[in-house]
Amino acid sequence: MEENENKPAPKFTRQHKTYVAKPADVNRKWYVVDATDKVVGRLASDIAMILMGKHRPTYTPHVDTGDYVIVTNVDKVVFTGRKWDNKVYTWTTGYPGLRSETAGERFAKHPEKILREAVRRMLPKNKLAVQMLSKLKTYTSDQQHPHQSQNPEALELAVKK
Repeated sequence: MEENENKPAPKFTRQHKTYVAKPADVNRKWYVVDATDKVVGRLASDIAMILMGKHRPTYTPHVDTGDYVIVTNVDKVVFTGRKWDNKVYTWTTGYPGLRSETAGERFAKHPEKILREAVRRMLPKNKLAVQMLSKLKTYTSDQQHPHQSQNPEALELAVKK
């Protein structure tokens, strides 16, 4: 009178191993993006995904698995609506009071800062973000990028689907 004969056989589950990327295993690519007539927010979100490495199946949150992005013609990006006048950037100087300027004023002085700030704010807020942001290279239309030896691939970003 054994009770074990009536018990069903145990079910075996297949265990999958999770892949964790190591910094030495990452093969980085170089991409070049033309920012002419691209909306800043849409372009920045696509660039942030590439810098973080979320476009790869080997994405690991605590490892920088992203690629390099060269953005040309950053002085030809556009905002939608009336953001050139209404969007205000504020910062502190360390002394009492805040400094602020509109997007149009900042664009007139430093056009590359508009896109760089948008991308920086879309990256994670940790030490890895500094490393990721250093892989973003921005150039205005009158500058030629010096990264031809890396053989960058042309990439079309911020396209409405």
